[in-house]
Amino acid sequence: MFLTRRVLSSARCLSSRPCVVFTRNRSLWAPSTTSLNEKALDEWVASDKTLAVSDTLHPEHLSDLYITLPTRDGSIEPYHAPQIGEPLPYGHHFAFFHPRNPESLLRSDGTDADFCPPEPFTRRMWAGGSIRWKLWGKEGLHVGDSVKAVTRIKDVKKKGFNRDGTPMVFVKQLIEYSKEGSDQVAIEEERSHVYLAAPAHRRPVKEVEQQQHIVERGPLLNLEFTPSSTTLFRFSALTFNGHLIHLDKDYARSEGYPERLVHGPLSALMLLELVNYGLSMEIGHFEYRAYNPMLVNRPIVLNAQWNGQHELALWAADKETGTIGMAGSVWRRGI
Repeated sequence: MFLTRRVLSSARCLSSRPCVVFTRNRSLWAPSTTSLNEKALDEWVASDKTLAVSDTLHPEHLSDLYITLPTRDGSIEPYHAPQIGEPLPYGHHFAFFHPRNPESLLRSDGTDADFCPPEPFTRRMWAGGSIRWKLWGKEGLHVGDSVKAVTRIKDVKKKGFNRDGTPMVFVKQLIEYSKEGSDQVAIEEERSHVYLAAPAHRRPVKEVEQQQHIVERGPLLNLEFTPSSTTLFRFSALTFNGHLIHLDKDYARSEGYPERLVHGPLSALMLLELVNYGLSMEIGHFEYRAYNPMLVNRPIVLNAQWNGQHELALWAADKETGTIGMAGSVWRRGI
């Protein structure tokens, strides 16, 4: 695989120093259509895939998440242990409702196969998602509640299946969370993953053009944290996520990265934590998208700035390069 080297200006790269961007020559990598097993893929798309998982929002498990997050572990503010009956903080449902499959049923990279397309689409990346809190306050989810999460495939898109493209399968899951015994959905979430066919390759840096004008204004709020290997291990354990891209440096290198990657949901959760820590804003809706990988042991700066009266733009950037790893927005409740 050949790479072309070019340099972006600091304004486009959102950094005080130039960014090096590598552009891949796609035609040298593109696999034949026969190797993509499109018949099996189409059959998988047409199949009915639903998974229901029940969990209890135990304060002990939530406490383990608190102690993992720099916004709640006592280093910024006094530590407060979660108490039964308190509202479940924004995004903290990520630590619950995971599939419980034996290791023998996992894919070779440690991921669950429940909603994964068939081979050769074995390389998974968290692409983004959205969360809508339909019920909040007294009617919402609380620490100690027994909750059911029902997951189904909402949409599947194939991209790059032409001769010169990079074949990708985008899978969007719809997850509805409701208290046991209730038919009212408290949280409605969409998660988007992209699956690529082997062999692995490294993407060029993506720019976040739609938020460029907001980024250039500078942040209203910012917070720096450095996800260490311990952070990644703990978050993997809490979410029962065995994906080697977060745990094994050699595996990460085999995928074209210099180091282990920070979890997509951890970055999304930290953006929500910035809002909670800095504004105590009552959130109704959150959308986010992963643009570029974020690496272990590299400082990340979380940023927030208003985009109008009710929308707060968020972005997480590598402190050294300024490259944005994840960007999104939250909207006030009721909007």
